Parts: sequence; structure tokens; C-alpha cells
Amino acid sequence: MRLELGNFFVNKVTFGEVTGFSNGTLTINKEEAIAFVKEDEHITECDIMIANPGDETRIVPVKEAIEPRAKVDSKAAAFPGVTGDLSQAGIGRTNALKGCSVLAVGKHWGSFGDGLIDMSGEGAKYTLFSQLINICLVADTDEEFERHSQQKKNKAIRWAAHRLAEYLAKAVENQDPDEMEVLELGSISKRGSQVEELPSVVYIMQPQSQMEEKGYNDLLYGWDLNQFLPTLVHPNEVLDGAMIGGSYMCCSSKFSTYDFQNNPTIKRLYREHGKTVNFLGVIMSNLNVSLEQKERAIYFVAKLASMIGADGAIIAEEGYGNPDADFIGCISALEDLGIKTVGMTNECTGRDGRSQPLVTLDEKADAIVSCGNVSDVVELPAMKTVIGELEALSRDGMSGGWSSDEKLGPSVRPDGSIIMENDSMFCGDQICGSSPKQVREF
Repeated sequence: MRLELGNFFVNKVTFGEVTGFSNGTLTINKEEAIAFVKEDEHITECDIMIANPGDETRIVPVKEAIEPRAKVDSKAAAFPGVTGDLSQAGIGRTNALKGCSVLAVGKHWGSFGDGLIDMSGEGAKYTLFSQLINICLVADTDEEFERHSQQKKNKAIRWAAHRLAEYLAKAVENQDPDEMEVLELGSISKRGSQVEELPSVVYIMQPQSQMEEKGYNDLLYGWDLNQFLPTLVHPNEVLDGAMIGGSYMCCSSKFSTYDFQNNPTIKRLYREHGKTVNFLGVIMSNLNVSLEQKERAIYFVAKLASMIGADGAIIAEEGYGNPDADFIGCISALEDLGIKTVGMTNECTGRDGRSQPLVTLDEKADAIVSCGNVSDVVELPAMKTVIGELEALSRDGMSGGWSSDEKLGPSVRPDGSIIMENDSMFCGDQICGSSPKQVREF
């Protein structure tokens, strides 16, 4: 499969009379864009705001992030099964607006899986999204049935953000990109002796799928991954809109759609292919609740890796707690087959750092990259501007916030400063491979 990514580097986003792109500036006709978003009758209120790196701005509750993308010379959707009919992702030409993202932000109501982004100061160090120009779709919906629920699907807002991301990327449809990125990986077999003599490596992804009711989990071509068996997918599909982030999972552990689109582990394996490794592709698995479901997925992952001839594997887990059983179980099964495996996940050690970092451990899991600790307590000063509603952090059951604490008080203080766990940093641990955190030796 061959994918051509036409990359347009966005240095500035502004509002103007015509939506278009010129000399690094993306201009948005705000009224037209809002009208397009509100074609969905479930969007009751909507605004678009711009947050730049370095701004004294806090964004919360953030529900999803998407890089603006659109297919070229094709009627195919940028996000098949979500913004349009099903079509093959990972082939043809896709335009991408780099250096920016579309954020789905609640105008009021937050949820367990929502997060926070600071565009400057100490908080900016915790998330990749502080480095991007964020086009914030701030919206409310008529989804009254879940307004006061701790766990929300947030479908209308998240789908609107995907539609807006595709709408914006269509502005460059007839322009030449700043850079053409070609991603091509052929058949696993018949690659030639020079490639086949290299260590064969497969990348295993465990996106979130623990909710048995549809609408909360990550999607593959619009298919809810709860009722899914691990399968082999082409890396281009992951990078080209086939994978959609869900509303469930504590936020610092999440894979947003942006993370799938720009997965740095896949990109690095591409760069190393034919040089140091033979990149076999991606096994897309899932994360389940019951032991039987976990074991079934583990058997499939190990079987597929063995059948395609993997010598080594990298496995990334979206989440912690219950999903640790899937994560460690897969590592153990792969190691039993002689497949050397490196895991990528974050830890949950408790605020005092003394708890077991993963719920399940195994001596075979002797190579794990820690991407952060969800339990770290973070204290941040007030920001001049809040996009969304700050009170959501303490009021709505966001995973790293609280309404009151005997020792620490409420997450949101009267002066606008906050105290929370890293759990609420939007995609802060970047388990896909771009975590800004590092280990210090004491």
C-alpha cells in the first residue's frame, strides 16, 4: 500500500472573510465554519476559538483532538465510517495541515475521559498539544440523557470536530503541498534477502474498548472495538484516518485521533525499515473486561505475531488498571513464543508513589518503557483565559480532578489556580511514543 501525505505547514491561524491557506497562514471564515458544524441538529451552541503556543490560556474539558485531513482527487472520507462512507484508508493522496489540531471542547460539561491543556507555563510541559495551534470547537449539545453522567459518549461534539477537521483541510485541495511524505510498505513476504535477514518487528496496539455499550470505545473504520478480535492492519491505515479515538479512558492515557494520525512509533519503524529492522506491520488488538475476553485477544495476538514471523514486538497500551492484565498477558504470551517484546505504558503508583505501578506483573515483562505516572499531583497557577469551563475539572468527575479533598481542598480554587492529578492532562503521557517526560536518576 502506498500513501502520499501532502503536508502543509501551518504557522498561523486567523479568522477572515474566506477560508483558505496561504504562506503558512490558515484563514477561517468563522461564520461559515460554525454554520457547517451546526448542520448537525444536535449541536445547540457553538463557537470556534484559537489557542496559540505561549498564550496564557487553559482549555478544559477537552474531549478529542484531530489533525485536519482531507482526501484528494477522491470522494473518499478522511475518516471512513465516521465522516463518510466506508472506503480503503492508507492509499492514495491525503492532505494534512501540520502544526495544528482541531480540539473538541465542552462549553460546559466534562466527563471522566476529558482532559486539560495549558498553552504556557508549567502545565504546557505535560502535553504535546501545548506546542500546536489549537482550533478549539467549543460546543454544547442536546444530548441531555448524559449531561450529568460522569461517563459521556460526547458523540455530537466529537463527530463535529472530525467534520470540521476535514472541512478545513479541503481548503488546500488545489494547492501544492510544502512537503510530500510517501509511506509505502508492501507484502510481508518476498521482500528480498537483505530485508528479510533483518530482525522482523511488529507493532501491537491495544486501543481502549472496555465499555460494552457502543459509543464509548475507539473505532476502526467506524467499528466499535469492543466486539473485535485482533487483526493485522497496514500501518498506513492507522496513519490515514481508519482509527478514531473514543470518549472512554482516563485522559493522560488516551490515544486521541491525532495520536493515531501521527503515531511516532509507526513513523520510526518506517524510517528503520530495511536499515535495522524488517517492519511487518501493525496488529490491532483491544482491551476488554472479562478474563475470557482478555485471554481470547491474547491468543489471537500471539498467534498472528508468530504466523507473520515476528522476532520482536513493541506493544502499546491505552490505559491502566484493568487493561494491565491484557498488556502483561500479551507480553508473556509473546515471550513464550520467543518473540522479544518491549511494552509502552504509563504507571499508577498512587500519590505517595508506593503502590504497584501496574495491576498485573510478570517476570517476562522485563522491558517496559514508562511514559508517565497518572497519580502525580500537579499544581498550576490561574490562566488569563479559559476556553470551555474550568469548573468542569472539579464538578464533572474528570479522572484527575475532584470536588473536595481533606488535605488538598478542591481541584479548582477561587483564584482560578488548580491542583489535580496528571490523569487529567489531555493525552499527556503520549503512549504512542512522543511523551515529553524523561527518567531522572537519583
